[in-house]
Amino acid sequence: MNLSNKKVLVTGAGGFIGSHLVEELVRLGANVLAFVHYNSFNRWGWLETLDREIIREIEIYVGDVRDYDSVKKAVKGKDVVFHLAALISIPYSYQTPMAFYKTNVEGTLNVLEACMENDVQKLIHTSTSEVYGTALYIPIDENHPLQAQSPYSASKIAADKAVESFVNSYDLNATIVRPFNTYGPRQSARAIIPTVITQILGGVKNIRVGNIQTIRDFNYVKDTVRGFIKAAEYDGGKGEVYNIGSGKEISIKNLIHLISEVIGVEVEVVVDEKRIRPDKSEVMRLCCDNSKAKIKLGWYPQYDLKAGLIETVNWFRDNYNLYKWEIYNI
Repeated sequence: MNLSNKKVLVTGAGGFIGSHLVEELVRLGANVLAFVHYNSFNRWGWLETLDREIIREIEIYVGDVRDYDSVKKAVKGKDVVFHLAALISIPYSYQTPMAFYKTNVEGTLNVLEACMENDVQKLIHTSTSEVYGTALYIPIDENHPLQAQSPYSASKIAADKAVESFVNSYDLNATIVRPFNTYGPRQSARAIIPTVITQILGGVKNIRVGNIQTIRDFNYVKDTVRGFIKAAEYDGGKGEVYNIGSGKEISIKNLIHLISEVIGVEVEVVVDEKRIRPDKSEVMRLCCDNSKAKIKLGWYPQYDLKAGLIETVNWFRDNYNLYKWEIYNI
């Protein structure tokens, strides 16, 4: 499928990955409707920071994925829907599990129903590597068992299964994209890479973080977005899941030292107990098997971790004033 001139909806368009996806879709010539969460300030999240040339090409739709009427109006007449809207903070999911189910599960069901009713050509649904839980084997392929180790991951598993059920029951043309840990410009300060970068740029020498023994696969946001685009362009893939990750793993401890090396500052690491997950909830290791995406979608990561971190650090230097790095925000 060629996305040029296609009528495309992006939910969660004002967020980290969503805003980057909107940018790329506009560059590809798609007609983009950006679904952003209603707020009384009429703010569009990260979309407001995009170049004016990009913003002029976007139509903004303000709504709430938990409201079916809102979703149905946005989906009407669209060829392709990218569903990224979600609550994503794992620590916050411990405090408000019901909110995660309402947004991530009921919101997804609203999108599915609306896509069915409006005969959407293709739905790209966003999953997360957190659904795998701690790796039972490495690298993790799409057949790895799903383990609900947090309310967040449970809500995303339920959402993924809802998509699967609509494919099997109603023949909906939907594909699940499962990104591993995405990082880059505009990411929330609650995530590990922005947390470390902003503390270092703030002059902190003792960097406060959670568990430093966990191992993750970090994927630069531009690579993640290309995964979404490739999944949409691919003429097959109905009901399929595609892992999008670098295929390389690093411990959080070593990640912090790599970030400090990129910035050029030596730091000490302090484990902050309030940032530690419950023992059974902590996902200890994730590493992506991306061979399916490579073979089927023709997708390959183009950034290694250090190159992506250099771009990310440079962006945070220029946008440091947008972050409240002194406050631990779950």
